[in-house]
Amino acid sequence: MMAVAAAQKNREMFAIKKSYSIENGYPSRRRSLVDDARFETLVVKQTKQSVLEEARQRSNDAELTEEEMIIANAAAESPEAAQAIQKAALVLRMREDHGSLSRVLKTIENLKGVVTHMETRPAKEPGMHLDVLVKVEVSRQNLLLLLRSLRQSSSLACVTLLADNSVSVKDPWFPRHASDLDNCNHLMTKYEPELDMNHPGFADKAYRERRKMIAEVAFSYKHGDPIPRVEYTPQETATWRTVFMNTMELLPKYACAEYRRVFKMLQDDNIFTPDRIPQLEEMSAFLTKHTGFSLRPAAGLLTARDFLASLAFRVFQSTQYVRHISSPNHTPEPDCIHEMIGHMPLLADPKFAQFSQEIGLASLGASDAEIEKLSTVYWFTVEFGLCKEKGQLKAYGAGLLSSTRELLNAVSDKPEHRPFEPALTAIQPYQDQDVQPIYYVAESFEDAKDKFRRWVSTGMSRNFEVRYNPHTQRIEVLDSVERLENVMSQLNLEILHLNNALSKLRTTFG
Repeated sequence: MMAVAAAQKNREMFAIKKSYSIENGYPSRRRSLVDDARFETLVVKQTKQSVLEEARQRSNDAELTEEEMIIANAAAESPEAAQAIQKAALVLRMREDHGSLSRVLKTIENLKGVVTHMETRPAKEPGMHLDVLVKVEVSRQNLLLLLRSLRQSSSLACVTLLADNSVSVKDPWFPRHASDLDNCNHLMTKYEPELDMNHPGFADKAYRERRKMIAEVAFSYKHGDPIPRVEYTPQETATWRTVFMNTMELLPKYACAEYRRVFKMLQDDNIFTPDRIPQLEEMSAFLTKHTGFSLRPAAGLLTARDFLASLAFRVFQSTQYVRHISSPNHTPEPDCIHEMIGHMPLLADPKFAQFSQEIGLASLGASDAEIEKLSTVYWFTVEFGLCKEKGQLKAYGAGLLSSTRELLNAVSDKPEHRPFEPALTAIQPYQDQDVQPIYYVAESFEDAKDKFRRWVSTGMSRNFEVRYNPHTQRIEVLDSVERLENVMSQLNLEILHLNNALSKLRTTFG
């Protein structure tokens, strides 16, 4: 029932976004990324009250504060979530009862909690004995039981939950496990065939129905499911063939070396052929084999926050529908041809895969303004990036490599070519209705990665670091000495293996 309710809520949020888009001027599609971020905040606010009300009902306690309801809602998601350790700070106002503090500590112990810090001071309020601050680490489920038990105690006049400074329940939500990506499927209604009169499929009823059917398949997908097959029509395959053959003609001269290398591997594995559109399942298996990336189906253009968050898990959200046959050489929206021909070859390159994941990791917990900057950097690199090879311009952006018109524009003298500097690139306005007037050129792909890393390390406001653990498919927040020590231990072991390998090579080759 909870899964059905969650799916319904996703559909409701999608409906809200559609009505918002129409009311605010679509199909002109002139809203910027920062407007997208602001709208995402609006949707969160609109749905927050209903979520908190559900948490209150599940907890069966109408006196829970907002922070406590958020914890209750998180605990109700799954048995695993209920047992997750929550850091919290409790402020207790005690009456004249010298044994009450010991009873509080005993209650915490009985609920398998750990007291990490405690302070007391004489109460200023008449009739009160002590004000006590207790910091605890306890499972979410037991934290709610602890609050209920303490509030029923006659020796306590007031019990208040504060968020611990290191892990605040008010920090921006972001997925912690790959399964949480089931909640990262919110769409932007830019350039949709049902809403935009300029879309080549706007007047094509059969095309619109086909798109809707494929979108429903993506909305129904859950983590761990096999990726559904799409049986492509002869017309869709003809569109693929047109783009594929154009790419074959242009890539020797204009594509970067990494792209050309993997494109050949995909041909050798019979995944890339002119007469068949690859299935996401086979492409996902190819990526996993080479870089650990995997695919999951997406219904359309995702919000920037959801799309970037997926990259942190080495998951690429890919559409499965095909662009309209009347416009094979350029499309302002993602489609499976853009994903397959544009993105997939470079996601199978280890260095490029690492760069994509780093952008995703930087987005977790970022502010709306920072999401806009990261999205803009992604736009001018992963989507429309150029680099130099032996003094020649080469494309590595998926929007270039999957669009003949865009690629030929990028390497011509018509647009402006600027050196890639993340701090400046991140604030450059862009448009998505036609070919780009400005492109950013990296001295090399390695140079682009180095500049991005330096920019993220100094330009983001997030007060914690994260890493992805591929063994557990979890995001680990590095906010304690213990967690840092665990990571350092793993790194020291890796360094030991590398030193041993280096020693053996020196012995073998002198």
